[in-house]
Amino acid sequence: MSELFLSFEGIDGSGKSTQARRLAQRLRQEGHAVTLTREPGGSPGAEEIRRLVLEGDPDRWSAETEILLFTAARRDHLEKTIRPALARGEIVITDRFADSTRIFQGITRGDLSATVDRLHDLMIGVEPDLTLLFDLDPATGLARATARAGTELRFEDMGLAFQQKARAGFLALAARHQRFRVIDADADADTVADRVWKAMQTHLA
Repeated sequence: MSELFLSFEGIDGSGKSTQARRLAQRLRQEGHAVTLTREPGGSPGAEEIRRLVLEGDPDRWSAETEILLFTAARRDHLEKTIRPALARGEIVITDRFADSTRIFQGITRGDLSATVDRLHDLMIGVEPDLTLLFDLDPATGLARATARAGTELRFEDMGLAFQQKARAGFLALAARHQRFRVIDADADADTVADRVWKAMQTHLA
């Protein structure tokens, strides 16, 4: 098949990373070439920025500074990973893309949506062919996320109200753009994987 660009979005703890890995594995078993990547990160330079934005005190950066950091990481990711894979005719699955910046920096700590969109248009200029939004109750997602071992908990540490605002923002964004498919993520991993596969079918045909 020709190249296909997919993004997986959702609040923290929604299970999107697990489902991205599962979909990549299933597509490879079906004979597709797949690049599985993530944001922030996905290229050496972007992974360095990832450590800056996901670790440390919740107040480490202002939302405006984060927008610049995430956009810089995304530009490097696009240049070094996404575009080359699409040029090879692969399916690219990214765990988060620009929609995360639109929500986590654009609306959860003030109205910076116009700033995010201007920077995106200037420096990125690409949207996924299909975005799967994993929808889950924020309290459930936050409990899952904080139970994970690790140091990348800066956004989880911003609390439940932050995650509730993010969920509402994601759902509103999905309602405005046809590329979204909302996946009910309040189920076991196998059931959610089946929902993902069903949502993929029209794009694999």
